[in-house]
Amino acid sequence: MEGTAVDTDVVVVGAGPTGLMLAGELALGGARVVVVEKLTEPTMQSRGLGFTARTMESFDQRGLLPLWGGLETMPVGHFGGVQFDYSVLPDSHFGARGVLQWKTEEVLEKWATGLGADIRRGWEFTELADGFLDGDAVEIALDTPEGPQRLRASYLVGCDGSRSRIRKAAGFDFPGIPASRKMYVADVVGCELRPRYLGERLPRGMVMVGPLGDGVNRLIACPHGTPASDRDTTVPFEEVADAWEHITGEDIHHGGAKWVSSFTDATRQTSEYRRGRVFLAGDAAHIHLPAGGQGLSTGVQDAVNLGWKLALVTRGAAPDALLDSYHAERHPVGRRLLMNTRAQGTIFLGGEQADPLRELFAELVQYDDVKKHLAGIVSHLDIRYDLGAEEADGHPLVGRRMPPRTLAGEGGETRIAELLHAGRGVLLDLADDAAVRDAAAGWQGRVDVATVTAADAAGAEALAGATAVLVRPDGYVAWAGTSAAAGLTPALERWFGTPSR
Repeated sequence: MEGTAVDTDVVVVGAGPTGLMLAGELALGGARVVVVEKLTEPTMQSRGLGFTARTMESFDQRGLLPLWGGLETMPVGHFGGVQFDYSVLPDSHFGARGVLQWKTEEVLEKWATGLGADIRRGWEFTELADGFLDGDAVEIALDTPEGPQRLRASYLVGCDGSRSRIRKAAGFDFPGIPASRKMYVADVVGCELRPRYLGERLPRGMVMVGPLGDGVNRLIACPHGTPASDRDTTVPFEEVADAWEHITGEDIHHGGAKWVSSFTDATRQTSEYRRGRVFLAGDAAHIHLPAGGQGLSTGVQDAVNLGWKLALVTRGAAPDALLDSYHAERHPVGRRLLMNTRAQGTIFLGGEQADPLRELFAELVQYDDVKKHLAGIVSHLDIRYDLGAEEADGHPLVGRRMPPRTLAGEGGETRIAELLHAGRGVLLDLADDAAVRDAAAGWQGRVDVATVTAADAAGAEALAGATAVLVRPDGYVAWAGTSAAAGLTPALERWFGTPSR
């Protein structure tokens, strides 16, 4: 490829929740972004039915939660089918439930396009030009309603799902464990089905049922001993009804389905999330057994982690090296996701041979420390990024998400989520310290300074030991200390580039 001219800063392939969240983050950060999606219209199908506590916080950080029109959360959830109360961990719950994925996509698309993201439906990726590993831009070929087109951008992100063409074209590997069983999901109508929200294990498999309203029930059937390939496929309703009858003895062949598909327990993760100017996010980077709404949520959080960094780099406000932190931070999260979903599959779907493990696990979850640990894993509230030197300074908040505590300032009470709506970093000046504010002056437009104090005991406890806290745009604490001289400037330079003065 010759020259440096680009059509846009970033091309995102795929307009699912991950791609749309990334598009919004990029546009909010001032980057030009084009999203290409092979489907001409949204599918209105909903594999995902909710999202985790941490993902709710991420949406709250952008002011998006009201756009769903009210969300219900469940304090009681499960790990591998063993129920317990997630609220034993502060701020935790089993996530927002009953949220159809098409509604999440609708909310995110409206937000992203309102910020200026360019979403082009009916544009299908076909080829990646050579040179993405060492060139000054990346170029892709597409089939569009107007015929073949090419797009040239500074960066490309594959958010195109488990069968990602970007992953294959860019030469990413995808190691892992192949599928061992085939399972079914369907939105069923015309059948009387009792709710089985957390699943029911029977000698021939496991089934789940959740009402979606208007006479529609989400049905999941996981028969034992069903061979499978890694590929999810669309199947006829008759096959789902056969599996349901095989497991439960109930005949639902007289009903029908608005949507039917199959899935597997294949578990894979690409070894790298970045190759040159190409990135992967969401299911393009990791696939696993569905458990607790974690797949959609992890993809959204991949996007929140990558978006602000890409925006800063494309604006010339931060060096390209900042983008390496995406893999460094999100790959371990993906690896842990695969671990916990495999563990849940073993406990929940293991059949009679897993009974001793389930019995032992049921004993262990009687302990609050175990409940907190498991709730942290599934809610994603336990994530702590390894920030190296900043984390070594020892404040317990560094590398973790800033908890949603109420703060008080001259303008009244506020929340950290509200301070993050603009998608910029936030420096909390907790001691009305002019030296702290002066230290951040060179990053105006990239970092906002808020002179605040904890408004209640919970906030005071979370912020104890710090008089200033630097929060990244994704809500994670980059630095916390008692003096502007003790590492604040290096932290600002590391995450937000060189000062403008």
